[in-house]
Amino acid sequence: MKSLIKIVCAALFFALSGSLVFAQNGVTFLQFEGNGNGKHIVLLAADDEYRSEESMPMMAKILSETYGFKTTVLFAIDPESGNVVPNYPNNIPGLEHLVDADLMIMLIRFRELPDEQTQYIADYVQAGKPIIALRTSTHAFAYQKNPNSKFAKYDWQSKTSGWERGFGQKIFGETWVAHHGIHGKEGTRALMDGINENAKHPILTGVEDIWGPSDVYTVKNLPDSANVLMYGQSTLGLTEYSQLNWKKSIMPIAWTIPYQVEEGTEGMAFVTTMGASLDFNSADLRRLIVNASHYLLDMESAIDPESSVEIIGNYSPSPFGFGTFRPGMKVADFK
Repeated sequence: MKSLIKIVCAALFFALSGSLVFAQNGVTFLQFEGNGNGKHIVLLAADDEYRSEESMPMMAKILSETYGFKTTVLFAIDPESGNVVPNYPNNIPGLEHLVDADLMIMLIRFRELPDEQTQYIADYVQAGKPIIALRTSTHAFAYQKNPNSKFAKYDWQSKTSGWERGFGQKIFGETWVAHHGIHGKEGTRALMDGINENAKHPILTGVEDIWGPSDVYTVKNLPDSANVLMYGQSTLGLTEYSQLNWKKSIMPIAWTIPYQVEEGTEGMAFVTTMGASLDFNSADLRRLIVNASHYLLDMESAIDPESSVEIIGNYSPSPFGFGTFRPGMKVADFK
């Protein structure tokens, strides 16, 4: 009887809140109304600098509660404490959720996961499913302890034939190169690509102004197959009113690119080198990700420039930096 009561109470909580927390392997937000009904988006929050553990749950709530997608957020977890520890480099439990995912949104940096975890990412890519890659995902993997791993070719400095410069170059068209803007001193002002803007590219729908305090990355290896949607201009300061630094060239900061691995199905990715948690204070950056999600899921007709991208609940992002994460956080704290 007590077990039945617990089940009924849990069901009532789920129905009222629309969310269910998996304390061991991530947090899942479920909603039953919206155009995203029936689609599952998995978000990977595992970088040690740009506070993805804060931004990815926030975006998941918007995608779930406003648009009806099922969203699951996975974190870097210290297995001993069970805490969310972004600089723990080799454990993202719950990647099996990618098996039934329709879209993966990733913000990870220099991970060296056990092969059994990386296999889920490899299978996802093999299937050619869509990906949104944020900021440091261009250099998602760094293999130092296990250079004999079958996934060592994912290393951002890989020299493996066909995988030169690793997962980022192969899938997203770029790896880590350098800070083009001065890190921590110059921000990024987005500049729309005029051809795509005039052509009314769906991802740019309703996107007019993006500024963020993270600096512009150097991008110099994009293949011809990449379609640049936005460029970034460095700003002479870290406020949205900072002047543009016209002494520096512009760089691509958002693009779409088809990808395909050996014997795999062709897929499509959307990449932006923006993505620090503070960047997401920009409503139009949030809209860019929402639009890209719909676009990659073949739901262009649902993209609406007037739809809400308002933050749900409290969002007080921490400054980016190494070691600036909030200690002692559990997965359940992000519900």
